[in-house]
Amino acid sequence: ELARDDAMEYGLLVMGAPYTSAAPHSALRFAKAVISRGHQVAGVFFYQEGIHNASSLMTPPQDELNMRDAWIALHHEHGVTLDVCIAAALRRGVMSEAEAKRHGQAHFNLDAPFELTGLGQLLTLQQRCDRLITFA
Repeated sequence: ELARDDAMEYGLLVMGAPYTSAAPHSALRFAKAVISRGHQVAGVFFYQEGIHNASSLMTPPQDELNMRDAWIALHHEHGVTLDVCIAAALRRGVMSEAEAKRHGQAHFNLDAPFELTGLGQLLTLQQRCDRLITFA
């Protein structure tokens, strides 16, 4: 267990899609490892293809890790915020119920604890943390 002064706060930038890139799985393993060593993960920002981690329509085989569920578990167990770049998400057809209504779409595939945010949220995360680690 680390002394309070030695604990670091990390932010994660995930830019790879689940199941086509090792980035999300690596980021999740990294988050669990630093938390187990007494550090904190303040938040995860999903950008570019990484936004697909938030899709509620993702349905991997039962014997595979469901990345979305794993991120949600990290949020519930450790209070890690899960921010999704709104511009990247809308461009790729990932949207919340509010955005679906706003754009006249019949369906949505992003809900809490994932939150659509702008790039300003990434900058805030970077400023708040000791380290921002990119997984691309």
